[in-house]
Amino acid sequence: MPTAADTITLAGSDVQATPLGVGTWAWGDKTTWGMGGYDTDLSEATIAEAWEACLTDGVTFFDTAEVYGKGESERIIGRLLATTPAHQRSGVVIASKWFPHPLKLKPETAIVEAARASAERLGIERIHLYQIHGPISLRGHGALADGLAAARASGHIDAVGVSNYSTKETRSMADELAKRGLALATNQIEFSLLRRVPETSGLVAACLELGVTPLAYSPIGQGRLTGKYSASNPPPGRRNFSAHPMEQVDPIVAELRRIGQAHGDRTPSQVALNWLMAKGAIPIPGAKNGRQAHDNAGALGWDLTPEDVATLDRLALAGTRSFANRFWQHG
Repeated sequence: MPTAADTITLAGSDVQATPLGVGTWAWGDKTTWGMGGYDTDLSEATIAEAWEACLTDGVTFFDTAEVYGKGESERIIGRLLATTPAHQRSGVVIASKWFPHPLKLKPETAIVEAARASAERLGIERIHLYQIHGPISLRGHGALADGLAAARASGHIDAVGVSNYSTKETRSMADELAKRGLALATNQIEFSLLRRVPETSGLVAACLELGVTPLAYSPIGQGRLTGKYSASNPPPGRRNFSAHPMEQVDPIVAELRRIGQAHGDRTPSQVALNWLMAKGAIPIPGAKNGRQAHDNAGALGWDLTPEDVATLDRLALAGTRSFANRFWQHG
């Protein structure tokens, strides 16, 4: 199992991503998550603590998007980067996304313009990984590939990826990019012990076959796998990705605790994240403060046994929510 010092080279680029990342949807999204939403403990000060903890622990891969807080997530990261010492800043890898609204009918130019705007908000010259946020564009994959190729040629992006793409869509986009001399680097998907269907459906295997790294969002089930919640203490608010009743989740958390104790008192969330890395994915859990960031980093530097993985496989839930619910919430 990799440590924070190890990196994964994203296909078609020299970008080196850490095997554990950070999802920053909540950073700046006041309506959905915090800073005025349901989580009053989240603030830019606690986000700064999380940022510093991540860099201290060697977790330097951060995922954002132009729609997160209408660009505020990117602006927050830009402010954090601006105050980060140069020796740490140079190792930070930033991923962002273009939202393919169906009315954006000219992705060949819209992607370049959006990448430029995202880079400006982030305060960087080049976005390390730029992704199509979902398969909802009215234009074909060829037009989207043209836009990504143009953004790459303009110097605004490096590696290219997609999000929420099916096996068929992933193969199609990989083919279109290959025609333009590019490789598809990533597919960001909801993947966890509460949503194993990306693996059982063959999507994860297809990604790995193509050299595409799966990025696993919602990897601890919006907090359901941390051990903080239970059937008698369910999670609050809008945490409804793969929303299984906690009566179904509690046995998984109990097994995560048991396995964690056998590996030096690892927490349930650390075991859940380690399971995803064993599947070849990069988990991108959120972190709203330094404590959560440090806990996430504890998923690195140790190995689940094959028996551990098999046990968790047997307990994992399919999590077959509709695409529309998953995507529109994620977007």
